[in-house]
Amino acid sequence: MSKTPETMNGAESVVRSLHAGGVDVCFANPGTSEMQFVDALDRTKLMRCVLGLFEGVVTGAADGYARMAQKPAVTLLHLAPGFANAAANLHNARKARVPMLNLVGDHALRHQKYDAPLSADVEGACAPFSDWVRSGRDAGSFAADAMTALAVAQSKPGKIASLIAPADIGWDAGGKMAAVVAPHAAAPLDERALDAAIRALESGEKTVLLVGSSVLESPDAMAVLHGIAAKTGADILAPTSNRRIERGHGHFAINKIPYPINAALECLAPYRRAILVETPPPVAFFAYPSKPSLLLPTDCHTVTLAAVDGDGPAALAALADCIGAKAATPHDSERPARPQAGAITLQNLGAALAHALPENAIVVDEAVSSGGATFPAGDSAAPNTWLALTGGSIGIGIPLSAGAAIACPDRPVITLQADGSAMYTIQALWTQARENSNVTTVILANQSYEILKGELHNVGAQPGPDALSMLNLDRPQLDFVALAKGMGVPGIRVEDITDLMRTIEDAAKEPGPFLIEAML
Repeated sequence: MSKTPETMNGAESVVRSLHAGGVDVCFANPGTSEMQFVDALDRTKLMRCVLGLFEGVVTGAADGYARMAQKPAVTLLHLAPGFANAAANLHNARKARVPMLNLVGDHALRHQKYDAPLSADVEGACAPFSDWVRSGRDAGSFAADAMTALAVAQSKPGKIASLIAPADIGWDAGGKMAAVVAPHAAAPLDERALDAAIRALESGEKTVLLVGSSVLESPDAMAVLHGIAAKTGADILAPTSNRRIERGHGHFAINKIPYPINAALECLAPYRRAILVETPPPVAFFAYPSKPSLLLPTDCHTVTLAAVDGDGPAALAALADCIGAKAATPHDSERPARPQAGAITLQNLGAALAHALPENAIVVDEAVSSGGATFPAGDSAAPNTWLALTGGSIGIGIPLSAGAAIACPDRPVITLQADGSAMYTIQALWTQARENSNVTTVILANQSYEILKGELHNVGAQPGPDALSMLNLDRPQLDFVALAKGMGVPGIRVEDITDLMRTIEDAAKEPGPFLIEAML
């Protein structure tokens, strides 16, 4: 039975309204100012509540959930300091353009003037990591604010909406259910951009189709894209960082722009025309001495067929229709030979994963310095969905996996996790254990921040032992098997490549989480 405004408080009106709008999972790390939401979630039983032991786990899990469920979860965060803890993975989620709604507690309105110990500028904390921020004003309008936030999150492209929840408007009576608000649809196709794309393809100059976001998630769109490439001779590339790609047998292989600056410049140097679909022009991750920030050649003419708020699959379909291109059929990539017994190296790691990844696995890639070795495995393996670090803020892999497993409990999740970045959000293993999620975490243990050693050289440094010591993780040596055991996750350390393959295969068949520390 629905409650009347006299008996429903603000928090319950928000929970009930969001559930009516399709939100059924809440990732939370609540504090005192959010207890009325904890109570409302318990009394209504309308959402699955998933606890994270750190706010960065909460937002990383909500990101993984959104990528796989293709709808937002709600997060419950505690005041400005809690939001600050959550911000790094909110940055990644925003770069991935996933939908997410944050409920961020604040002190009661009447308490805010007293500068209590946890007082801070909550709106100011939220703004850099959110596309929309609003503070609730009273119990009666609280749910309406939440439904506006939900519509913002669901609009194209996905957005981060943060609704600040002063404690008293959550516990005050007078909450009112609010209707669903329609999100903004994708921007319409610009006919002038379509004409410009046709001219680029017909120019006779070397042309690249740079595609991201929903194109990479749609097998049908990829078939159309490859049909266009076959018809015109254009090449296809994806951005360096992508929220989700459908890969493996039965899907099209796709190359990415490399992360290292020199390799990226070399990759893009031949092109004089570039057609962008749901991705901005590629930019270097960092500035380097004597290197450009923009990666395409200065004389490359760029056409944005569909911006990040556009409908990439529809734009490609229109382009294919105009030039008479037909959808292509994928050809399975040849799987490399199964590695023989021996040490785990970057040279045999990709081949091992190509054999070990189970059918319909969700692969979460935060391999970082090992990523060049692991990424090719996705093309020749069994069908899989590949999720990756998008915003460059490390510490997303383990929580991203937790959220993906909540969204797709019937699919095995394999996390390819660098050891240094694992330590940022290692607490997410506890959430995996609590939820009994089928996640196999492979710690790629090179015992260093290896990628930063390369960056030292890229900026012209000549590092000595003190500088290199700042990037090594071997004093003392981390013991990930022991860390996992302490959070309820069984694990094993392996040093042989055949042991790694066998252990991944076995762990993926069993329910619940498992950790493999793979010594490189």
